[in-house]
Amino acid sequence: MLFRIRTYAPTAFLTFFSLASFAQAPASSTARPAKSYIPSATPSEQRAIRAFDIAKHSPLELHAFLERMPKGADLHMHLSGAIYAETFIKDAAADGLCVNPKTFSFFKPAATTRSLPPQPVCGEGNERAENAFKDQKLYDALVDSFSMRSFVPSAGTSGHDQFFATFSRFGGIDKSHTAEWLDEVATRAAAQNEQYLEVMETPIFTDVANLSSQIDWPSTPADPAQNRTGDATGTAREDLSRLRDALLAAGLRDEVAIDRKELDDALDARNQIENCGQPSARAACSVKIRFLYQVLRGFPPQQVFAQTLLAFEVASVDSRVVGLNFVMPEDGYMSMSEYHRQMLMLDYLHGVYPKVHISLHAGEIAPGLVPPDGLRFHIREAVDLGHAERIGHGVDIMYEREPQSLLKEMASRHIMVEINLTSNDLILGVQPPWHPLPNYRAAGVPVALSTDDEGVSRIDLTNEYTRAALEFNLSYLDLKASARTSIEHSFLPGNSLWQQQDAFTQTVPACASQPLGAANPTPKCLSFLQSSEKAAEQWQLEHRFGLFESTLP
Repeated sequence: MLFRIRTYAPTAFLTFFSLASFAQAPASSTARPAKSYIPSATPSEQRAIRAFDIAKHSPLELHAFLERMPKGADLHMHLSGAIYAETFIKDAAADGLCVNPKTFSFFKPAATTRSLPPQPVCGEGNERAENAFKDQKLYDALVDSFSMRSFVPSAGTSGHDQFFATFSRFGGIDKSHTAEWLDEVATRAAAQNEQYLEVMETPIFTDVANLSSQIDWPSTPADPAQNRTGDATGTAREDLSRLRDALLAAGLRDEVAIDRKELDDALDARNQIENCGQPSARAACSVKIRFLYQVLRGFPPQQVFAQTLLAFEVASVDSRVVGLNFVMPEDGYMSMSEYHRQMLMLDYLHGVYPKVHISLHAGEIAPGLVPPDGLRFHIREAVDLGHAERIGHGVDIMYEREPQSLLKEMASRHIMVEINLTSNDLILGVQPPWHPLPNYRAAGVPVALSTDDEGVSRIDLTNEYTRAALEFNLSYLDLKASARTSIEHSFLPGNSLWQQQDAFTQTVPACASQPLGAANPTPKCLSFLQSSEKAAEQWQLEHRFGLFESTLP
């Protein structure tokens, strides 16, 4: 791997020169309020703290400050949910889709005329998607239908309902637009000084879904009460092993090549859009993208197992797929009733594919959304049975059985929580003081801010940093720790830059004798960075912090 320092710039890449020396920065306390002076902070951090504290008096000034601040990675982002409605309208028009004006959703025309070019025939009462560009009311209605813009809860329709309903409404758009969507999220990330995205995406699995319907499903226990120990031994493991053998024998691995080709095409097209590797390369090229394979948990168990197996197979052979995650509403009937069985699947498949990383949506539920018993075990089983290295949302942590013990376990095992403040507010109605972010921080559980579905929520990562600072009184060093944690807990390969996990005080010996993030690392440090993709990104983050803090008054 050729190591090079990358930079964020609005319109072009910049050439870096050596930074002035600055000492290695300590990790911030998990509960420390913002202060004007912190003795342990470096001189450059002292400048940043003062500038941050001044900006914090105005939400607008704070947002402007945080937009420029390096943020590391966004580790919890669904690609379809990250795209803004305006893009979907444009793509639907290009695909010749139609609009149902009652539901404000897209659908494919049943037929086309013989005109050249062919025109969609949408049927009486329906509209062509392209008409939105001539009809402002239709355009606005589609934007509102595909997002949380202008949404007001009403009888029978909550924020949760609107949020998840958007995905079916903008469905039907051809996946040939994936490269464009990757460019959109990368461009937005670059504009906010982000450097790495782990994007959740569901590759094609049509053949595997068909295979799963042809194979008998064994009678493994689904009720957690039948297997509270979380032990996937005996009949359950034997059944899952037989099912895996049957799926592989039926040709499941044939779809691995299809999924890899899908990634090839999307990433190659993204590079072309952004002119990567050319003198005219756009800033978005500096944002590294890797994928988490999305498994759809809201389907029958045989399909979930088959798709999960495909995810493990793809991640085992394609380095661009760095792990997997289960998605769809956690409170759905299938998600709730099959939760324990799905954790048994992960326990078994983790034993077969131990190198594949796992991050899980767990605890994205709140009182009233499910019965009390439904709040008691999801995070615990995701950690102990599902082998989750990261937890997405984790909102119901304090309703779990023995929450303090669980928090202690997560802290000791360095299981990170992906915090999505706006999403938790819009979907679950969870705001301070009911959000568990302070509980995680007080317990020493690593946390990092992320966006979830920034297009549906109509936000960006800067918005989440601003909310964290204003609503939870996070300091500059707290936010800096979040950015560092995001790269530390990425699923990029290689050893960490830091000697101790989640303790951002001392680097590994190979890089300890020079300024953090130096543009020209010593040969010994360079050799280490070239051996670890994760450490290289961590070094890049420190370089960005050095540049950012050096520009502050």
